[in-house]
Amino acid sequence: MTTDDVRDTTTDNVRYTTADETGAGVTGAGVTGLGVTGVGGAGGDARAVGSAGGGRERMVLGDIEVLRVEEVRGAFGAPGAMFPGIDPVWQEHEEWLTPDFREPADGQVIAAVQAWVLRSGGRTIVVDPGVGNGRERPGTPHFTGLDTDFPDRLRRAGVRPEDVDIVVNTHIHGDHVGWNTREEDGAWVPMFPNADYLIPRPDHDHFGPGGAARTVRDNHRFLFADSIAPVVAAGRAVLWEDSHRIDAHLVLEPAPGHTPGSSVLRLSSGGDRAVFAGDLLHSPAQFLAPTCSSAMCVDPVTSAASRVRVLGRAADEGELVIPAHFPGPGAAEVRREGSAFAVTRWRM
Repeated sequence: MTTDDVRDTTTDNVRYTTADETGAGVTGAGVTGLGVTGVGGAGGDARAVGSAGGGRERMVLGDIEVLRVEEVRGAFGAPGAMFPGIDPVWQEHEEWLTPDFREPADGQVIAAVQAWVLRSGGRTIVVDPGVGNGRERPGTPHFTGLDTDFPDRLRRAGVRPEDVDIVVNTHIHGDHVGWNTREEDGAWVPMFPNADYLIPRPDHDHFGPGGAARTVRDNHRFLFADSIAPVVAAGRAVLWEDSHRIDAHLVLEPAPGHTPGSSVLRLSSGGDRAVFAGDLLHSPAQFLAPTCSSAMCVDPVTSAASRVRVLGRAADEGELVIPAHFPGPGAAEVRREGSAFAVTRWRM
């Protein structure tokens, strides 16, 4: 997710906080702190059979351990601005969405920026490592100059940067690639020095020098320079297309539309199935209105087609859906409900 493309209507009022227990606000331009805590609102509607998952930080799927490490969480904007056409669904189901995904006071969309850590086959894999500290993001001032303790949170979760084997960027947006790197002596260097970074080639080409995106927003130039180019220069980048198998249990597949190279990570281990859906969804409201793409999507029509396809497979094959930005309950079992989808159980 990046609110760059809806800046004029949503980001001037963006509010968020670090996910630590103190609720202290993160430093950054144009930011005021808002602690968003507690879970359970998602369990109150017939569309969410059973209780909410409680926002747990760890689960095991087959032989794979899954950890969630939050960077920031908060209200990111009005639903109609973030998801054009979603307002009727949002209003009808506001009780179900509140308080985990909808700010009670003003109805704004609540989202989290977070990384997923997978331990599979003796290897440690970090998926979508957040915004990063000290970044220059002219189009998203709330992501400029962050100063969080995210590296310490990784370590407290048992993840040392030097022990990470693979970093997955499901796509190239500033809140999915920032901790690819860290600053050292005035230069950006790989945060995970021994890892291979799996980056979709279509996004690399789109956001890189000479790509179409470079004429649109300064953000793209800055984020490529500080978060992508250094890992390429260090020889750690693996540019993939079509699909990329990580191991017997994990495979990356294209799901374009949000960006040209947007992808999902599929998991199959033992009797468990899951799909790490990246920015295919930003809110559970999109289960109910799957053709409503975000205003941040490069190609909303293709994004909607990818969303319907991936959610359809998840419903038919019993895959747990794990989007990048769901706070609180972060993983959902879904079923088909007409042309839409319903949450039958929250798992995390």
